[in-house]
Amino acid sequence: MWQSLPEFGTGVLYAILVTAAYTFAVGLASARGRPRLLQAARLGAYGTIALVGLAVLVLAYAFVSHDFRIAYVAQYSDRSMSTPYLIAALWGGQDGSLLWWMFLTALFSGGCVYWLRRRYLELQPYVIATLMSVMMFFAILMVFSTNPFQTSVAGAPVDGNGLNYQLRNFYMIIHPPSLYVGFTSAAVPFAFAIAALATGRLDSEWIIATRKWMLFSWLFLSIGNVLGMLWAYEELGWGGPWAWDPVENAAFLPWLTASAYVHSTMIQERRGMLKVWNVSLICMTFFLTIFGTFLTRSGLIASVHSFARSGIGIFFVYFMAVIFATCAALIIYRLPRLRGDDQFESALAREAKPPLDSWAFTSFLVFVVIIAVPLVHATASALGSLDPEAATLWFIIWIGGPAALAVTGLLVYRLRSLRSDGHFESLLSREAAFLFNNWGLFSIMIFIAVATVWPRISEWLLDQKSTLGPTFYNTWLPPVALVVFLLMGVAPLLGWRKTSPELFRKSFRWPVLATVVTAALHLTLGKKLGFAPFVAVDPIYPGQLGDALAKLASTYPFFTVALAAFNVAVVVQEFARGIAARQKRGGETFFASFYNLIARSRRRYGGYIVHVGIAVMFVGFAGRAWTVDKEISLRPGESVQIEEYRLTYAGPRMEVDTEKRMVFADLDVERHGVPVGRISPAKYIYKASPEAPSTEVALYPTLKNDLYVIIGMANPQTKVASFQMHVNNLISFMWFGAGILVLGALIAMWPDIALEEAGAFGYVRAAGSVTASVVFAFLLAGGPSLAYGEPIQQGYGRPILVAPGGAGVEGRAPPSGEAVQAGRAPAIDAMLPTAAEVRQPAFE
Repeated sequence: MWQSLPEFGTGVLYAILVTAAYTFAVGLASARGRPRLLQAARLGAYGTIALVGLAVLVLAYAFVSHDFRIAYVAQYSDRSMSTPYLIAALWGGQDGSLLWWMFLTALFSGGCVYWLRRRYLELQPYVIATLMSVMMFFAILMVFSTNPFQTSVAGAPVDGNGLNYQLRNFYMIIHPPSLYVGFTSAAVPFAFAIAALATGRLDSEWIIATRKWMLFSWLFLSIGNVLGMLWAYEELGWGGPWAWDPVENAAFLPWLTASAYVHSTMIQERRGMLKVWNVSLICMTFFLTIFGTFLTRSGLIASVHSFARSGIGIFFVYFMAVIFATCAALIIYRLPRLRGDDQFESALAREAKPPLDSWAFTSFLVFVVIIAVPLVHATASALGSLDPEAATLWFIIWIGGPAALAVTGLLVYRLRSLRSDGHFESLLSREAAFLFNNWGLFSIMIFIAVATVWPRISEWLLDQKSTLGPTFYNTWLPPVALVVFLLMGVAPLLGWRKTSPELFRKSFRWPVLATVVTAALHLTLGKKLGFAPFVAVDPIYPGQLGDALAKLASTYPFFTVALAAFNVAVVVQEFARGIAARQKRGGETFFASFYNLIARSRRRYGGYIVHVGIAVMFVGFAGRAWTVDKEISLRPGESVQIEEYRLTYAGPRMEVDTEKRMVFADLDVERHGVPVGRISPAKYIYKASPEAPSTEVALYPTLKNDLYVIIGMANPQTKVASFQMHVNNLISFMWFGAGILVLGALIAMWPDIALEEAGAFGYVRAAGSVTASVVFAFLLAGGPSLAYGEPIQQGYGRPILVAPGGAGVEGRAPPSGEAVQAGRAPAIDAMLPTAAEVRQPAFE
């Protein structure tokens, strides 16, 4: 077992499973009021965390020492890779990414256990047990299915295959860890929710602790999604940062529920309402992190982001079934306590035995597993003609679906019992606006989740193949998103409980005026500046429905800009009122009042800054409506005009390094008639995979727009090259808005300077804030280059590394000078140089 590094790593995985199971059992046993067992559970948690760290160090050492006996190391690295990419290869494949996931979960579990210490003594056993159950799941997964230390049957190769060229990108070094931090830290709020439901301690103290951890998770989910957008923009050649790819959607889903929670928790803290909803949101957020991992790794949905097809999907189905059944059962069991019924509390307090002891909780988990496993296998046997993914989906629909309907029916039946001590007194209240905002976010989440898996549902249950592309999402989602965007600005203007007519007029006067002025300017000057308020959209359906949706879609740019102005005006007004009040009361200077206003209420004003960031990002999203796409083929010396840019094709050339051939097409760029430099889109043909060349995008960014050029083919004989060109308007606003969002979240979660904040969670928040600050610095540092670009004086300049479209449909390049300019240009990556062509020494 211990004679080699692979065997040692496998032994560590077995040890993790044993210690996590031990800690889980001891934690549940300590719930019966045995403090010594609680201390043993804490020590067991630390031991499990240490073993996980050891496993990661062993795999990292295997990468840097090129131990190709390990199949995972041989598959995702080679001797030519630099150390940063060797470390990034840890999460570059499925096996290592699951180990990294468990490692991050272990870090947050350790931080949580250390922070708890003498806090929440009744909750601690269940918190530790829940966290260890998550660790047990991933340990089981790696021991029995995806062992990252597994050796190759054929023996150790001389060199490895190397990391996928798409992953050799700076953003891929920081994007997966950031997103995984957001995913894994959601386990801590989930553990608190389970502990509160199990013990019946459903007062406000646990929700306050949960809010801090959820804000931390939300911050890194935001950072991870933005970095993923940057990577997709620079490495996948989509022409934009978001294409509603299934894996993108999976990462976006928990962000939506986490966003809903950080708003609705304020209602529970202020009014004691929405207890069931808040607990459900926490459970849904964690469930969606597992669901997203399932989509990525099961092979259920095809995606350029997803890992290879494997048989681990059924493990995730088991785990998701356990999560759903446990959460639903505990919420239904605790409905009387969640409604805050004092008479029920008194009657329950008189009972001799605890409401839910550790044995009952353990028995329930065992019961769920025992029932779920035979059902899944029986389902798979009954559907023997289908592949495993079909059986998995059948289980989700026919077992999970009725269960979900049953739980929903019970919740509706008990709707009156769910009412808390308070109630909504007026629709014109802050809590009502928050609730409507939550409904909107939840509706978007449900829509995206169903649409993401719909192609498989349609294929298996309806026997029809269907695809739902970006056009479908961009047609149906914006109306709901704009309503949520409006509510984001309306909520701060309303008072708690109800808003008087006088306060309503006073609060809305200036924001509405700013919105009207912005809308008028957009209508008057928008078209002259290239940002028409209404843009013609082609119907996606025939008939009246398609026409109606197309007319509605044509108004999205106008309403987006108007609502962005409204949201920014609301935040400016809130800051102005706060500063004016402080100056009037204390005679402070403007800057002192501004600083103290934020310092004394970081959560509130940090949230306002986040709102500004989202408003700026919405303007960037609206810029897609004014994007201009063109596909054209050119001979050397020919030019093409696209918007304010004139591009002259200078000709192709080839460069060679140790791992690839690079075919460049040089384009001299003029903007408004002034030369600004040269850009060089390229095709990279790697020696390891010559059949799959990558497309490297050339990007000339400015504050107004980005010139984004992809080469489709360069004929080595005629030197005719085909290009796909995009002028992406206002896309820099996405990156600036993301930086503002991160800054606001940093302010909201920055630890207060107080003695009680010196605990472990203070360190976690500080570490998270520092990490997010570094990411924010990268965004800020990249902002000027993204906004203004750098004129290239000579040479071919710096091609921005963006992506392979891969082989597509056969076709020829358009005739020289012939262009197509309408909507998104069709993919031209099919027109690739063959291996024979690129080997010809035509581009010396």
